[in-house]
Amino acid sequence: MDRRKFIKVGGAITALSAISPMVISQNEIIKPYDNPFLAATTIKTIRDRIKPITAEERLLRLEQARKLMSENNLDAIFMEGGTSLNYFTGANWGRSERLFAMLLPQKGEPIFIAPKFEESRAMEQTNKSKLFCWEEDESPYELIKTILKENNLLTATIGIEETTRYFVTENIQKTIPTLQIKSATVVTAGCRAIKSAHEIELMQIANDITAEVFKAAVRQLKEGMGESEFGKIVSQLFNEFGTPGGALVLFGEASAHPHGLVKETKLKPNDIVLIDGGCAVEGYDSDITRTTVFGKPTDKMNKLWNIVRKAQDEGLKTAKPGVPAESVDAAARKIITDNGFGTRYKYFTHRLGHGIGMDGHEWYYLVGGNKRLLQTGNMFSNEPGIYILGEFGIRLEDEMLITENGAKLLLPQAQSLEIIF
Repeated sequence: MDRRKFIKVGGAITALSAISPMVISQNEIIKPYDNPFLAATTIKTIRDRIKPITAEERLLRLEQARKLMSENNLDAIFMEGGTSLNYFTGANWGRSERLFAMLLPQKGEPIFIAPKFEESRAMEQTNKSKLFCWEEDESPYELIKTILKENNLLTATIGIEETTRYFVTENIQKTIPTLQIKSATVVTAGCRAIKSAHEIELMQIANDITAEVFKAAVRQLKEGMGESEFGKIVSQLFNEFGTPGGALVLFGEASAHPHGLVKETKLKPNDIVLIDGGCAVEGYDSDITRTTVFGKPTDKMNKLWNIVRKAQDEGLKTAKPGVPAESVDAAARKIITDNGFGTRYKYFTHRLGHGIGMDGHEWYYLVGGNKRLLQTGNMFSNEPGIYILGEFGIRLEDEMLITENGAKLLLPQAQSLEIIF
């Protein structure tokens, strides 16, 4: 499973816990334990810390959204089923050609639009919210027009959530040309990019599970093993915790390609092993990378690992509230450049980090050109790397929380090529 796919699938599965606690439940009975690489007590101790997002928390999120709408002159925001809808309401709905969506007025309660034949399922998901349904031979966009007219919003300024599909936005604009349509990202990202104490705790749990899984997984490396075989071991270990997860696994020369190749690589003595993955807890993701060696590292491997670790340290030291995002990337990149590994993206080929939360990659990005100032409560990956084509690559990745006093990582940093935590 590749790194983007496992995050997408993991987020989709855990989001269902808002409907029924099928993924993780504090009171769920732990199955008989038979894995010699993980302690049953460790699994139970971590799982017992998990507390779902409450209805009260979602109401606070809606209030914050309304506040941001007011500050940014948006009369309402519109979103289809997806991560943002789940964040604000707990509703989970897969997208199809049939429109299911929410309109959140700046003043008033959420309004849902759903196919009529799905009314019972929609009612189950939307609880006591206003729900309007359209029949198969009717236009959902005409229904939206009627709703807006009844709420005096036909000439309103509406923010569209950024992942809303183009044909939906196009049909809204064609049906209601009096609307002014803008992006709702200032609201959705404005809310989701600032993590609450509970969100941070769920992400901490996801990180703690990932650390335990990685430590158990590397003990099962063996000569001749394929990357996909080891990836299955990682996924199975996540399953022991009841959390959907997986990892991108790269052996030897394949590690020089940040997201790998299609070709399968078999593990040989003294090969680099790069593991990049995580899991989702109540919809909140972890994303961790550790690079180790199957055998004895060369001097060059150790040298590059130490440079990458120093770059991660520099990014951590630089990140604090009020600092432009690009400055954090630049600080880490300078360490790699100053140690002789090219300028710009020659060997450190990607940005330093991405936002993370309910999506594996979300707002905002630690990258050159992003002058946005970091804020308390932002969560980023901090993942410098050096990649030497034809030889190997080194990447270290941890989740980094911006606090009032600076930045901190959610996990202990890697200690060496041979000690991953």
